[in-house]
Amino acid sequence: MPMRKIINDPSLVEDQTVDGILAAFPGHLKRFDATGRGLIRGDAPIQGKVAIATGGGSGHLPLFMGYVGPGLATGVSVGNVFSSPSAEEMLEVTKAVDGGAGVLYLYGNYSGDTMNFDMASEMADMEGIAVKTTLGRDDVTSAPVAEIERRRGVAGIFFGFKIAGAAAEEGRDLDGVHAAAEAAVFNTRSMGVALSGTTIPAAGEPGFTVEAGQMELGMGIHGEPGVEVGPLLTADEIAGQMLDRILPDLPYSSGDSVGVLVNSLGATAPEELYILYGKASQILKDRGISVHRAFIGEYATSMEMSGASISLCKLDDDMTRLLDAPAYSPFLLQQVGGR
Repeated sequence: MPMRKIINDPSLVEDQTVDGILAAFPGHLKRFDATGRGLIRGDAPIQGKVAIATGGGSGHLPLFMGYVGPGLATGVSVGNVFSSPSAEEMLEVTKAVDGGAGVLYLYGNYSGDTMNFDMASEMADMEGIAVKTTLGRDDVTSAPVAEIERRRGVAGIFFGFKIAGAAAEEGRDLDGVHAAAEAAVFNTRSMGVALSGTTIPAAGEPGFTVEAGQMELGMGIHGEPGVEVGPLLTADEIAGQMLDRILPDLPYSSGDSVGVLVNSLGATAPEELYILYGKASQILKDRGISVHRAFIGEYATSMEMSGASISLCKLDDDMTRLLDAPAYSPFLLQQVGGR
């Protein structure tokens, strides 16, 4: 079957995406070189403030470009679809955002990204730029909790960007911003379900599939294997199965306050997300867990994958205040801070 995508040339998808984003939001983001995929905030570098740099493969909007803005990240580099940007590209972003207070790297825990970001960090150190790193590692199905350092980063990294970004905005030093990011990541757990595969434009055919009438519980955002393939369940059953795995993992307990993110993987309608959230919120209420703030929409996609994920972030007083702090990105479909 021919590929159903509104594109020009598969080899130009990534660059033309960046061109379109810059045309859509003039002044919000800017290139620091003529043609590259490294973008920074319109007001960067910001002298005396910790910068946050992120990056990863294309195909996940609003990750990663959508998390650059006031109260969020300061700069980003994107690679080809599902592929890491190079170490050299990340070094250039690091240099472009550095305002003299150091740079936090915040990105998902994938081998290509960690290799290239680690190399960029070493090169930045040689240029006198202090760098600390926080890895998103919220996917409960990708490794047991005793091996949390092996877990993949998925949509729950949103809480890391929001909380670390607010910490940087209020002027915390690099150690303080890093600590806020680590707290957010440590206290976040996610799980997804996929109903279809996705097609990388350069490949022209699906890299993985889910049979009609089936679902794969725990599939990763690049098609990594999940924990169970079976018949498509109801929204209530899916929410129950995901929370049955998420809640004991940290664990989340009666009396906790949480942020909740229900995320579309690209082709799931908002109506379906709200149905999923309705059941999830009832389960949390029944467990004595209060929802401080809910975020519903597209926060980390996988091209046109049909499916959704649920993320919970356990909040303390400091994290609650940082989550509520104002932040802005034109990609995010609802207010991400403030009241």
